Amino acid sequence: MQNTAKITFHGGIGSATGANFLFEADGKKILVDCGLTQGIKLADDVNWAPFPYDPKEIDILFISHAHVDHIGRIPKLIAEGFRGKIYSTMPTRALSLPMLEDTMAILAKNTDFKLDKIYTPENIKIAFGLWSGYNYHEKISLTPTLEASFKNAGHILGSAMVLFIYNGKKILFSGDLGNSPSMLLRDTEKITDVDYLVVESVYGDRNHESRDARRKFLEETIEDNYKRKGTLIIPTFSLERSQELLFELNSLVENHRIPIMPIFLDSPLAIRLTEIFKQFKNYFNEDAQRALSVDKHLFNFPGLHSTLHSEESRQIATVPNPKIVIAGSGMSAGGRIVHHERHYLPDPNNTLLLTGYQSVGTPGRLIQEGIKTVKISGEYIQVRAHIVTISGYSGHKDSDGLLNFVLNMQDTVKKIFVVMGELKSSMFLVQKLRDNIGIDAYAPEAGESVVLEC
Repeated sequence: MQNTAKITFHGGIGSATGANFLFEADGKKILVDCGLTQGIKLADDVNWAPFPYDPKEIDILFISHAHVDHIGRIPKLIAEGFRGKIYSTMPTRALSLPMLEDTMAILAKNTDFKLDKIYTPENIKIAFGLWSGYNYHEKISLTPTLEASFKNAGHILGSAMVLFIYNGKKILFSGDLGNSPSMLLRDTEKITDVDYLVVESVYGDRNHESRDARRKFLEETIEDNYKRKGTLIIPTFSLERSQELLFELNSLVENHRIPIMPIFLDSPLAIRLTEIFKQFKNYFNEDAQRALSVDKHLFNFPGLHSTLHSEESRQIATVPNPKIVIAGSGMSAGGRIVHHERHYLPDPNNTLLLTGYQSVGTPGRLIQEGIKTVKISGEYIQVRAHIVTISGYSGHKDSDGLLNFVLNMQDTVKKIFVVMGELKSSMFLVQKLRDNIGIDAYAPEAGESVVLEC
């Protein structure tokens, strides 16, 4: 009799966020990621509905990486009775603690959904008591006929694809795939012999600028802002994007490519995460490791100020222009960036630089699409500042990169499930895969189950 496995798509469908997939094989119920869906508001109702499975019955949770849209509902899983094992790479485990604690600090203030009872130090402590870290390629034996391992996704520090081998058949969950080559990380690992693939599609319908074009555009944006004597504000994700920007700015400053001016890293979480990055230098690519051997302070350079405390953050407004402010969050939906946007967006001498994906409905997306008045912290703000987008700083593969990733496995892959993207991005990638390599690809619906022959 033919053995089978089953995948049910519970999250990350029609949305680039909220990854949550149930993989069942050889009597094991295994989750891949358990993230928050991020959109119009942080505590969207969809995140607090009961899980469509019994958390008590889940044996293992595999985590691809430490972004909140992949780990943010772990405390809820714990609160509803999950006591299985949690597996990730070692950097992901280390980064996930401050990420979840920061999420707790935000969500525990919300009493509408009793989030203060879900996002508790106790639930986070329970999660990390169940959590083990592994190296890339380390074999994880789950049953006599089922094993797993992590492959380097190249997306953020410690990010991984999750590979299951069941009765010799290979099932790969891509997680988020990195926009290789990265300034800091090794390239996304080449995978050649997968039978079934679950792949992300955040940028499934568009491509990024080249690395050289990106750096040139960043230089020009900084110089234009400097000439106008304005403030350049950069909403950024505390994890990875902030560190990549610091790495890039370090090079621009030390090679005298941009004028010296005050640069503020105004994100306590990014400051804390940067310290963790320094502990995992062996995960960096060869160029970054070589640079570190020469310059011990790649994340610290002339003009950089890390503002850990709120009083220091408030003092930034008193510093004369021109200056640069890097602050979270990346989609302008919370964090210290909202205070800077309220202060600086009305002034046409200032610049807002968007460097990553902006979810539908977020203030960042609305501003990117050209809205002239945006509601921030309950207040309507006029948008007169220059708005600049550089997509080359995205941590995700673009459309051509995703196609090339799949091309490596075209001789073996039987079916591809396209997920973790807005519907138009997912459908575009589905058609691109079908047209270019004739592969059976489709975008599953939320809650859909598929049976795999193994």
